Amino acid sequence: MQGDAARKTSVPERDPEFGPWLAQASILIVDDEPGMRNFLVRTLGPRCSHIEEAADTDEASRKLDAHHFDVVILDNIMPGKNGVDWLAEQRAIGFFAEAILITAFADLETAIQALRAGAVDFVLKPFRSNQILNSVARCLDRMRLQRENFVLRYELKATSDHILLRDRLIGASRVIGEVRDTIARVAPLPTSVLLTGESGTGKEVAARSLHTLSDRAEKPFVPVNCAAIPPDMIETELFGHIKGAFTGAENGREGLFTHAQGGTLFLDEIGEMPLATQSKLLRVIEDRRVRPVGSEREVPVDLRFVFATNADLQKEVEKGRFRADLFYRINVMQIHLPPLRDRGNDVQELADLFMQKLSQQLGMPKVAIDAPVRAALARYAWPGNVRELRNLIERSLILGKFPDDFRGQRGPQASLAGETLDDVERRHILAVLEEAGGNRDEAARRLGISRKTIDRKCAVWNG
Repeated sequence: MQGDAARKTSVPERDPEFGPWLAQASILIVDDEPGMRNFLVRTLGPRCSHIEEAADTDEASRKLDAHHFDVVILDNIMPGKNGVDWLAEQRAIGFFAEAILITAFADLETAIQALRAGAVDFVLKPFRSNQILNSVARCLDRMRLQRENFVLRYELKATSDHILLRDRLIGASRVIGEVRDTIARVAPLPTSVLLTGESGTGKEVAARSLHTLSDRAEKPFVPVNCAAIPPDMIETELFGHIKGAFTGAENGREGLFTHAQGGTLFLDEIGEMPLATQSKLLRVIEDRRVRPVGSEREVPVDLRFVFATNADLQKEVEKGRFRADLFYRINVMQIHLPPLRDRGNDVQELADLFMQKLSQQLGMPKVAIDAPVRAALARYAWPGNVRELRNLIERSLILGKFPDDFRGQRGPQASLAGETLDDVERRHILAVLEEAGGNRDEAARRLGISRKTIDRKCAVWNG
């Protein structure tokens, strides 16, 4: 095939014989024989979402620079450069897609070279259509499992305390209803979204709702907590790296941008991202291309960005801690998540939901939410918002009762007349710190806020 024209099919139907991922796949065929390319296009084209051809490795390199491919089917013996040598070169400069080598000459040495170069399958000519379809299906399953495992490890490291809510924003209050309506309007659009609000208000739940209601719902949703990744590691985690890019990089690895390919990348606590990484993020947003650490190639990415912060980014810009150009680039559509104290009776509905779900999850009997507890739920200021409520319910299930102080017997958590909200928040956080023996990490966990939030507030109070 000459030129850069691509063969795109109408939306393919899922083929149960070859797995659910083939219909979403993008495939590049590299072979100097027109007949073989035509056979592979006729076999794969109707079953996948995007297919392109290249008659030689130079054309294949240009296509890799221009488009993301999930699988490359590569002939070994071609004029100029053979497939194995070209694949090894591409792996060295940041090519992470699955590769299938096809060849008419089968020998152990070629097979070993293909595996060392990064081929994941080896198909002998002549072959039947079912053989190549099965090989592609295996590659896609392998790729999907690797990416899902990688993302799940991230989710387990920073497990969302909203895990019981997932894609749902619970509550009948007017303010949360307005948030749901806004999400429903913006979800089908490609627009980047900035979610703002205090810690624990449900920003990840809102991000998942945006993804679920979008046309990317069947593709990955990748949540990344920028505050949880060490500053010296965030670039390689987001962008990936090639083998030898730094000390200890014994193998190349895709970054989280690539794991979100076709889906949604949720960058939580975006205000905590180092300035050096912010400039690189801006380029990715504008160009939709990612350069793995140590790589010479920029990899095309197709994804939607959702950002979240509990900080005032405008003030962070004024203080020089956040790039102004990045702020204006991500602040296209802003959705504010209201604090729990402004959501009226939603706290009662959420408490009932958490009690039901967590009692099942923990295998423990429900604790009665009686009138005194409901009154305390209504009057408490909830500095940790929904996350703190969830933690309170879990703690009560473990103890078999709601803490006495929450019922109002000692009253440190109730909003007393004459006190400001800041007074209540300060008194409560310091009380929980005392209960935790001064351990700020444990106090943050109980409150449902970040350790950095406690550090920041204590610095102000001690100043």
